[in-house]
Amino acid sequence: MLSKEWAALKNGSDIRGVASEGIPGAEVNLTDPVVEAIAKGFVAFLHVKYNLSASEITVAIGHDSRISAQRIKNACIRAITATGAHVVDFGLCTTPAMFMSTIDTDLNVTGSVMLTASHLPFNRNGLKFFTPEGGLEGSDITEILTYAQEDKQIGTGNGTVKTFDFLTKYASHIANIICTETKLDKPFSGMKIAVDAGNGAGGFYAEKVLHALGADVSGSCFLEPDGTFPNHIPNPEDKDAMKAISKAVLDSGSDLGVIFDTDVDRAAIVDDTGREINKNKLIALISAVLMEEKKGTVVTDSVTSSGLGEFINNDLGGVHHRFKRGYKNVINEAKRLNSEGTYCPLAIETSGHAALLENYFLDDGAYLVTKLLIKAVKMRAEGRKLTELIASLKEPKLAAGHRLNLLNENFKEDGQKILSALTETVQKTEGMSLEEPNYEGVRVNIGDGWFLLRLSLHDPLMPLDIQCDSEACLKDIYSFLKTFLSGFDCIDISALA
Repeated sequence: MLSKEWAALKNGSDIRGVASEGIPGAEVNLTDPVVEAIAKGFVAFLHVKYNLSASEITVAIGHDSRISAQRIKNACIRAITATGAHVVDFGLCTTPAMFMSTIDTDLNVTGSVMLTASHLPFNRNGLKFFTPEGGLEGSDITEILTYAQEDKQIGTGNGTVKTFDFLTKYASHIANIICTETKLDKPFSGMKIAVDAGNGAGGFYAEKVLHALGADVSGSCFLEPDGTFPNHIPNPEDKDAMKAISKAVLDSGSDLGVIFDTDVDRAAIVDDTGREINKNKLIALISAVLMEEKKGTVVTDSVTSSGLGEFINNDLGGVHHRFKRGYKNVINEAKRLNSEGTYCPLAIETSGHAALLENYFLDDGAYLVTKLLIKAVKMRAEGRKLTELIASLKEPKLAAGHRLNLLNENFKEDGQKILSALTETVQKTEGMSLEEPNYEGVRVNIGDGWFLLRLSLHDPLMPLDIQCDSEACLKDIYSFLKTFLSGFDCIDISALA
């Protein structure tokens, strides 16, 4: 069993921790010895999974712009080569590209590691792992950490290290897709597209994809990698980040704006008016593009709007399958549906994680944007705009979200008791109904809105999401929840005051 210290590094299906000093109270736990043990653990994982000796294993390593990247990369290289395994150092790269490297027949790597903590503060970092089968599952991370804790040895030696600019190769791959689908050598000629990379790893898309294919990218901002993230958090869900790309589009008169998170596995866009196309609107837009090709099922997380469901089911003729939060959850559910014979081309979270069947169900912000821009080019030739595809999407007028802290050590048990009681109460309350089917927490329809109360997988809290179309409905939801939750002394409801 993992000790508390090692278990604390597990973050779902990857590893995250504090890698740099600079924030009071945040003690560094991704030290060199810890990182080296984890890197050796990954080699041991590959050894067991593929029955390979260390000398037969090659690991690709890439990183985003974080200030701790070079130190952690060096620690990984020392540890991996000390086992006799080999390393291909990509330098600055993106999370999706790291997976693509594992299926690149020229490189022939056994697995890959991406050093990133997504949009978390500058002092954080982490490790994401890939094999040719895709990203690892939570159980795999536990296995790697167990090997690290046990200091499992599979060999000693002097493995080799070589460098390779895989991000440029990946950019060429994306550019080739665009040219093939549009049947144009310079598909973005005459278009002005602004990119906001948030000083992460996404700046390559502006120069190596858009500009290379004819776009004017002069309105772009924050393309230079800078792990202190001096301008805004690189996160398509962040209000300041979305304001920044909207401003960039308006100031430059661009036709579209594109924004990525730090490691480019998430994205969003804005239109020529600066309107944000993220969350439900982004899901609707990529669903519309895919449903034109072939009708199917779209798997989303649990907090998507009722209007989105109506749009996919009624306007697009597809099927909306609202599932659980967590990008691995929606991806695995989409894979399951396809394996059972239900055509499902898309798994997507409101966070901007979007994985397409045609792209290995890899959550890839660059591929998502590429798919949308291909459609934009085709519609532009018809005198139309991309956002016309979601003109009929109904959006909630009011939305709110809260994170309600659970106060006791046995918080999971307390949370389940609250959800069970909520279910019983709603069933007895006139004017309320339970959403069916529902796969996470308790989602309740009331008046012209709904709310979802669920239990966090790892933290002692219950996230609450609310959407409705009137102040009266919002007031009724708050009134009901404050009355209901006041009967439990295990939860802090001060946020609802």
